[in-house]
Amino acid sequence: MNKENGDLMMRTVALAGNPNVGKSTIFNALTGLKQHTGNWSGKTVSYAKGLCQYEGHTYNVVDIPGAYSLLAHSKEEEVARDYLCFGGADGVVVVCDGTCLERNLNLLLQILELTDKVVVCVNLLDEAAKKGIKINLPLLEEKLGVPVVGTVAHHKEELGSILKRLEEIFAAGEKREAVYINYPDYIEEEIGRLTNILPQEIGDKAYKRWLALRLLEGDQGFKETLLAQNSKAEEIEKEAEESRKRLQERGIAKETLADEIVTAILRKAQRIAEEVIYYENEDCHQKDRRIDRILTGKISGYICMALFLVAIFWLTIVGANYPSELLGIFFDRGEIFLADLFVQLRLPEALSALLLEGVWRTVGWVVAVMLPPMAIFFPLFTLLEDVGYLPRIAYNLDKPFKCCKACGKQALTMCMGLGCNAVGVMGCRIIDSPRERLMAILTNSLMPCNGRLSALIMLFSLLALAKGGGELGGIGIALGMSALLVMSLFATLLINKLLSQTILKGVPSSFVLELPSYRKPQIAQVLVRSVFERTLLVLKRAVVVAAPVGALLWVLANISAGEMSLLSYLAAKLDGIGSLMGLDGVILLAFILGLPANEIVVPIIIMGYLAEKGLVETSSLSQLQELFWANGWNEVTVICLLVFMLFHWPCATTIWTIRKESGSLKWSLLAILLPTFLGMSLCIVINLAAKVFGF
Repeated sequence: MNKENGDLMMRTVALAGNPNVGKSTIFNALTGLKQHTGNWSGKTVSYAKGLCQYEGHTYNVVDIPGAYSLLAHSKEEEVARDYLCFGGADGVVVVCDGTCLERNLNLLLQILELTDKVVVCVNLLDEAAKKGIKINLPLLEEKLGVPVVGTVAHHKEELGSILKRLEEIFAAGEKREAVYINYPDYIEEEIGRLTNILPQEIGDKAYKRWLALRLLEGDQGFKETLLAQNSKAEEIEKEAEESRKRLQERGIAKETLADEIVTAILRKAQRIAEEVIYYENEDCHQKDRRIDRILTGKISGYICMALFLVAIFWLTIVGANYPSELLGIFFDRGEIFLADLFVQLRLPEALSALLLEGVWRTVGWVVAVMLPPMAIFFPLFTLLEDVGYLPRIAYNLDKPFKCCKACGKQALTMCMGLGCNAVGVMGCRIIDSPRERLMAILTNSLMPCNGRLSALIMLFSLLALAKGGGELGGIGIALGMSALLVMSLFATLLINKLLSQTILKGVPSSFVLELPSYRKPQIAQVLVRSVFERTLLVLKRAVVVAAPVGALLWVLANISAGEMSLLSYLAAKLDGIGSLMGLDGVILLAFILGLPANEIVVPIIIMGYLAEKGLVETSSLSQLQELFWANGWNEVTVICLLVFMLFHWPCATTIWTIRKESGSLKWSLLAILLPTFLGMSLCIVINLAAKVFGF
């Protein structure tokens, strides 16, 4: 609705479209905001708003969730539909994918039944041209009766035409001839009856017609929202019920009615597409299909997933070694510089030791160990996302999840969990079934987050060093890391199966997942998103947590409890259960104190072993091995620690997020107990087996 903003008139414009059409990229370009543009279905699950100005007007642009239809079958589609119906937008920009326009016309035609204040943006014309697809935009505009603009989303200069055409429809003020979709006669009769009793103030004839269709369908959620806003609610509902009864008497069941409505829309879309789209090569999508036969094949799909995983980890491990050494040297030399500076400033010795041995060394460890792997892993993972491979992963994993009576969309939330489990938990909102959403929330922390990935790589490196890995060390570590992720996947499936047969019984739901066309990655955007939106954001969080915890550790290591430090005293109390698990009290204490963030667990272990001496030199893996082996470690200890690092309680941020998303303290407690019980049990079994077989 229009609002005065000084000398400017503010208008609200909704940005609608299917997932994966470049909608969020257009939103970013128009508003200047850095909105994430993931290349898979359901990535946008909430509103995003931003302002832009054009010719004396301010536009409040609202990026609504991607949807395939307003006949809501998912939470995203329900949110998009309700905003378009009741959100008060003055106009709608509908973004379509030029490479598959016919499929996008389904949503567009439904929106045109709602409002005539529409600008159609046919995006990705560069990708369409590469496939030999030509679209007659003037003819499409004539057929639809609304402005049509062709764009390439990452060419910002082209997007001004969208605002120009919006100005035209607002300035015109006159209503166009509504685009009607012809439904079967028996449906048209009931639409006419319901349209006549809907109040005049509810909207124009086209909008009433659309509302009448929704009442005929009997969508309970939408019906309640609509009727709550009308004084004639009882009369409208009574007439709608009678219309549904008349259809049933004709043998038209609810499912048949829905099929007829969808069929009519698709026929209209097909007719328009046949007239405006020209294919230079009728087999333009064959290349994608040939690739999909390999990447989504029953056997080859899983082989490709494994190969990609090993390759990503190998590149991460090999590429991170040298930068980690350089950062370690930087922090070591920085400590010498700061030590001299503190002497010159005449800082008290205790304060100087606290800052250097506690804060500086702990932060130095976190940065030196975490930053290089993340700076390589996240861009590589984002590259797969940008190319369009992540939806294929979800497709491949849909069947295993369904066998466990879970939702295949959980594969996407697991991928989010690789960056941060808290983000993965929030991402579970894309799962419509409350039961399956809860299962995904409870098991998301079984997937190692970035903080654990760095520690796992370091532990595998220690294992390779102890075994004299040599030239095969890098590939061996990559294979080991890949095996751990596969282990996480199987653990997730197993616990899902267990939950679905006990406290969360139910039937698995199905979902629609579009496999987008393969696209040439936008390297600049990949780097910006992976480095600034993921790597540095996560690193900042780790450093903020590591600094105060490093100070606390130094204090605990330097306060006596009898003849030992308080840190050593607390660790000794945990030695019993630690030894049973193949670990020790220092390691368990590190996990407890590391509750704020997994990134600081290893620095705490080191501090615990060194007690008053502070943290060891961060640039030398061999020195770490020497320290650990001197404190009773062996290969079995490393293996048990790898398992417990993979499966233990979530970090504090994830626990808080689980509490918020589940709305229950009970489920939050279960989310803590499930991975912890699994990790402790596996460690005990591994340790006992090693003793029995003499390893």
